[in-house]
Amino acid sequence: MRLKSLAKNTQNNQPIPFARPDIGRQEIDKVVECMESGWLTSGPMVREFEKNFSEYLGGDVEAVSVNSATSGLLLAMEALGVGSGDEVITSPYTFSSTAMSILHLGATPVLADIDAASMNIDPDQIEAAITDKTKAIIPVHFAGLACDMQRIIEIARKHNLFIVEDAAHALPASYNDDLIGTLDTDATIYSFYATKTITTGEGGMIVTKNKAIAERCRIMRLHGISTDVFDRYTSTKPKWHYDIVAPGYKCNMTDMAAAIGLAQLTKADAFQKTRQRIKIAYDEVFSELPVILPKNSQDGDMHAWHLYVIRLADDAPISRDEFIARMSSEYSIGCSVHFIPINFHSFWQEKLAVTQESYPIAAKAFRNAVSLPLHTKLSESDIARITTAVTEILSK
Repeated sequence: MRLKSLAKNTQNNQPIPFARPDIGRQEIDKVVECMESGWLTSGPMVREFEKNFSEYLGGDVEAVSVNSATSGLLLAMEALGVGSGDEVITSPYTFSSTAMSILHLGATPVLADIDAASMNIDPDQIEAAITDKTKAIIPVHFAGLACDMQRIIEIARKHNLFIVEDAAHALPASYNDDLIGTLDTDATIYSFYATKTITTGEGGMIVTKNKAIAERCRIMRLHGISTDVFDRYTSTKPKWHYDIVAPGYKCNMTDMAAAIGLAQLTKADAFQKTRQRIKIAYDEVFSELPVILPKNSQDGDMHAWHLYVIRLADDAPISRDEFIARMSSEYSIGCSVHFIPINFHSFWQEKLAVTQESYPIAAKAFRNAVSLPLHTKLSESDIARITTAVTEILSK
């Protein structure tokens, strides 16, 4: 009775968006500082952001900023020598860019099904997919929950494979008490897209303990130029000469983006605590409903809680698509779906000779999955509206 009363009182409120960046005075002031400095592209704020990000993670890592996580994946794999004739194993339960970055290097993405509980790539399926052409593994830390990295690292060592972590969702997340980004892997890639746990609008970061990988990524992110552009344009001595040493890309981060990132990074821990608090509030209400709740991290570790994904149970009174439609039309609450698996897209079906049912666990997860709003701009009344709406729709 109380839920229905609350729902009536909240029907006419403003729509609740699925995601919303948390931008405040600190970010605005930093961008103004950047604009007033006259240095808008890669410059002092990019360098400061890379330094601060490396220090935030610890673990003696180098950080290389880029314009997107997609670029970061591509550059890291290029630095590891991934190319034509190679195979790279990754999850079907990810955004297309994970596989597309492999393809753009001339290599072939090989998909391995997910674990039903975590929705992360299943290490047993990784091992089953290895061939003599396999060069690397890209585990995707779905929703901010770390993959079973101990098993994955053991498999990689056994078969002499590289590991590039897709950590687009995983800041800050930890595994066995170590932050993602500091594990014994070759590189880790973060995303700072507008919906991510911290944002630069568009942007990403490559993190690695391998100085040679970091240096190659720095060269390749900006046309293959041998000399740091910032050094050339800030030097008081003639430093106009440079050499193109490789067929590079245009993937550098701007100072404008880094300015936002510098402010956002100082809030990363507080943002995580807020998202976790909302997650706990959701769990308390939804635990009695016909849904599968998202898996928690193992004891002692941190889940980034970039996403809160419920899966409707087989006996739910409504389909996933109907649920999302009603959340929007009746309650003005935005939901999303993460992800449409790679093997559900026509391009990949043709390219990889796969069908929707090639990875049955990922297929079932997708058909029942709903991502609910989970961001730091949600108010207490927003959370109440969301929990009320979900309860009313799913109560039998």
